[in-house]
Amino acid sequence: MVSLLDERLEEYARAHSADAPPVLRELELYTRAHRSDAGMLCGPVEGALLRLLVAITGARRVLEIGMYTGYSALSMAFGLPDDGELVACEQDPEVAAIAELFFGRTRVGRKIRIRMGDAAATLEALRDESFDLVFIDADKENYGLYYDRTLPLVRPGGLVVADNTLWSGRVLAPRTAADLGISAFNRRVREDPSVETVMLTVRDGVTVIRKRLTRR
Repeated sequence: MVSLLDERLEEYARAHSADAPPVLRELELYTRAHRSDAGMLCGPVEGALLRLLVAITGARRVLEIGMYTGYSALSMAFGLPDDGELVACEQDPEVAAIAELFFGRTRVGRKIRIRMGDAAATLEALRDESFDLVFIDADKENYGLYYDRTLPLVRPGGLVVADNTLWSGRVLAPRTAADLGISAFNRRVREDPSVETVMLTVRDGVTVIRKRLTRR
């Protein structure tokens, strides 16, 4: 992943954002020390954004598609009320084991329920449930599928947040299946009359999508 922002500005943004709880810093360091794919971490600035979105929307139920080692899940769990719940979808047992290790080290970890297996199948099993916020950060080829299956689960006025929507700039000249998947997703969201959306240039691109209260 290439950086879309000067590293000095990235550090400045980090220094001027809310501090992450210590357990998140420990999880970040552990992941970087033990995983060659640690670039998949959402990081402290995006984590702070997710925590804030959960808190200011008053979300009580959150769905995450693509948990990795749990940084984003824990970030959002800190924004949930005491009786809140976060359902995290993951199919890699190795990263899930790391996530569980750190979830167990903090009281907010009890709010997180991990669903192992294929995300599409998990979403089908959740078709009768309702969520206030959905965070999509899984395989890029299937972003459109995840969007179509999660939007009906989101309450009117709720949010869908999608990570990596600038995809290291490759959305400007998509070639691979992942590039094309993100590009198609971005168009799909922009043209959807049932939502209003803004794409933020945070890290690798974060799109915030609000489900309208009524269709236009």
